[in-house]
Amino acid sequence: MHENMQRELSFHPEINFVMKDAAGQSAKQIEQIQQLIDQQVDLLIVSPNEAKKITPIVEKAYQKGIPVIILDRRTMSDQYTAYVGAENIEVGRTAGIYANNVLKGKGNVVEISELPGSSADIDRHKGFIETIKRFPKIHLVAKLDGNWDKYSFENKLTALLKSDRRMDFIYCQNDRRAITAFEICKKLGFEKRVKIIGVDGLNGKNEGIDLVDRAILNATIIYPTGGEESIRTAINILEKQPFKRENRLQSTLIDSSNVRIMKLQNQKVTAQQEDIERRQRKIEEQRAISENQSSIIYAISITLALALLFGALSFYSLRENRKINRRLEKQNHEILNQRDQISQMAEKATVEHEAKLKFFTNISHEFRTPLTLILAPVQDLLDNGKIKDSLVQQELNLIKKNAFRLLRLVNQLMDFRKIEGHKMMIRASEHNLISFLKDIMTSFEKTAVKRKIDFRLVTSEPKVIVWFDANMLDKVLFNLLSNAFKFTPDKGRIYIYVKIIGDGIKIVIEDNGKGMIPSEVEHAFEIFYQGEGSYKTLGTGLGLALSKELINLHHGTISVESQQNKETKFTIELPLGKAHFEPSEIWDEPTDEISLLRSMELPELEFTESQEIKPAVQHQHTVLLIEDNEELIRLVEQKLQENYLIVKSNNGEDGLKMAFDQIPDLIVCDIMLPGKDGLQVASVLKSDFRTSHIPIILLTAKSTTEQQIEGIQSGVDAYITKPFNLKFVDETIKTLLRNRSLLREHYTSELPIVTASAGNASKLDKKFVTAFTAYIEEHYGNSDLNVEDIAKDMGMSRVQLYRKVKALLGFSVNEYIQQIRLNKARYLLRRNDLTVADIAYSVGFSSPTYFSTAFKAKYNQTPLEYKNA
Repeated sequence: MHENMQRELSFHPEINFVMKDAAGQSAKQIEQIQQLIDQQVDLLIVSPNEAKKITPIVEKAYQKGIPVIILDRRTMSDQYTAYVGAENIEVGRTAGIYANNVLKGKGNVVEISELPGSSADIDRHKGFIETIKRFPKIHLVAKLDGNWDKYSFENKLTALLKSDRRMDFIYCQNDRRAITAFEICKKLGFEKRVKIIGVDGLNGKNEGIDLVDRAILNATIIYPTGGEESIRTAINILEKQPFKRENRLQSTLIDSSNVRIMKLQNQKVTAQQEDIERRQRKIEEQRAISENQSSIIYAISITLALALLFGALSFYSLRENRKINRRLEKQNHEILNQRDQISQMAEKATVEHEAKLKFFTNISHEFRTPLTLILAPVQDLLDNGKIKDSLVQQELNLIKKNAFRLLRLVNQLMDFRKIEGHKMMIRASEHNLISFLKDIMTSFEKTAVKRKIDFRLVTSEPKVIVWFDANMLDKVLFNLLSNAFKFTPDKGRIYIYVKIIGDGIKIVIEDNGKGMIPSEVEHAFEIFYQGEGSYKTLGTGLGLALSKELINLHHGTISVESQQNKETKFTIELPLGKAHFEPSEIWDEPTDEISLLRSMELPELEFTESQEIKPAVQHQHTVLLIEDNEELIRLVEQKLQENYLIVKSNNGEDGLKMAFDQIPDLIVCDIMLPGKDGLQVASVLKSDFRTSHIPIILLTAKSTTEQQIEGIQSGVDAYITKPFNLKFVDETIKTLLRNRSLLREHYTSELPIVTASAGNASKLDKKFVTAFTAYIEEHYGNSDLNVEDIAKDMGMSRVQLYRKVKALLGFSVNEYIQQIRLNKARYLLRRNDLTVADIAYSVGFSSPTYFSTAFKAKYNQTPLEYKNA
């Protein structure tokens, strides 16, 4: 075996092959396999010493993702990648047939095992017993346990041969045991009378073929080692090439009639192999000589080339120095001209930039008028008390909240424009900071109570007088608290600490939310920067940048500390007193003008408590909605929940898991998602056997033609851009489900199913239906056929198979099997040579009575009535 493996490995010098020999000790073999697992080998080839003892460690390797090839002997489990070896049951049967031929159907037999408990011992004994049972006058007197100690059964065999019962035949599961048995028979003078057969049939002195040739053994069964086949299979697995999981090698009986031919063939093969190896050694010697000569030639050539090159470079450098000097003079002149041109372009760019900023500012002002015209009627409708419908109130609140959000963004942009143009004037006045903070906290208390967030102000100071611009600081604190509530989970905590430190005051806003990654902490206050991790959904990237600028106007500082999934801490430090302000920045009279937006845009939309609770409805179809915007999820869910069961997920990874677990009828997915985006989700689902049939609709704000083409190329069924019409979404879902129903009718229009013309079906769906129907066609006659067996064979769970078949064919698996069986039975009933009972059993029904009942329920007549019609 080892020689065959090394011979095949000689064609793959890139493979590092490690071989370990347990010398027939199961404990040692287990230890060696564990060592190879710890080394994280790429593939493991195991020839189990004992099936039961070796099985757990082989399963462990397989479960750790290491491909496992079982060689020669099997384990007690099917957790392996491939098997290579002869069929040991067939070896036993061959030995049994030979025993009958030699004994002419009558005699006593002794069996000597190879290794007790190994799969080879079990299967060879099983095949031998199955065969001799067909010959009643052949008796197996005893089965003796052989061991790696070849004399372990000597005393027992000697006692049997000396007993009153005449022993005629000895079946040894190994040629080495057969030699020992022959020596015992010879010692007792029975070597001519007792026939001996061995197993292995190896070539070489004192091996099976030589022993038969010398008439020591009457026969041997060639048992292929499978060394070459195991290496070929391993190479295919490592190179991701197709391979057979079960590789059964043929065994052959060698006796006096063919031993000479086999011996001559083996000698010829050996001689040819030696000749090949000799030629290979000669080739290697010639290759080494050629390589040495090539190296010398290369070295001489390189030396000459370098000499010529250095000479050419020396000549070239003399000429180039003169050219460079002339070129430098010319470049200096060009640089001076370019400097003048750049100055002119910079002046022009400044003018254009100012024009753009002016346009941007003007359009921002223009936004405020239509926003006011939206907000005023909405607020009036909410305040007049005439609207009682909770759903309408909820949608008006949604309009109001998002209109204020847009107004706040416009105000932030205008503030930045003022700061850039140095037109933002601070109006600092004297305030009690503690009362100011408590007033701001009031806007968030309802949300904190609803989400059970521990929201509190922690300070030992009952009153702290600070000079600041109330409108500016209100925007800063409101923005920081909004972010804290956005990223803090329910039942979390948000604390505001206030402490006097020397000549300044420190305000710390701390939460135990998602936290930031280091890159987000580093760039948190940069304008238009959006995070990559937990803070990716921060929005426009204006809020923190504007907060920093407003604190700078107060001659203070703002900083952030954060640990991902632990806490985030924003620290504001402001100087006490008013000496740091310019006289024009001091507003002696306190102002009560606080931002209108504070009380309007809270971290989440509040719903009226009188919201109507509708009773649960059983829906025919399930829609999986994958979207990270909670408000959009609520809006789409309100529209669809009347006709569909809605299942929701807020990120790509969870969406994939829910799709595989629940197998929905349709998926609506946003493209911009945390983790895997919508295109990646669609690609995974459309390329997976279990979910390829599910229609997918992508929702996105990416509206260019190229982006839409990219979405369609990912395999999705519809691509809808934002803002979208909910009626259009609803009709698209209905159309896709209707098309899926038409496809299902095509699949089930006639049995057996032909899928070649199913134009709207994906290749994976056609492949699945073909494989599924082929499996049923092959096994429908088995009355024990069940869903678990089919699912296992097709590599799916029971639930996934059921939902896939139901979606594509409109039947459950069991209903479909019964349709096939009844269809086959109807064809067979037209034949006169079969009874109803014969047909019932042949198509897989457990009894004729059950068959008749099912047939009549399907065709409104009994099988006998149909047969005689």
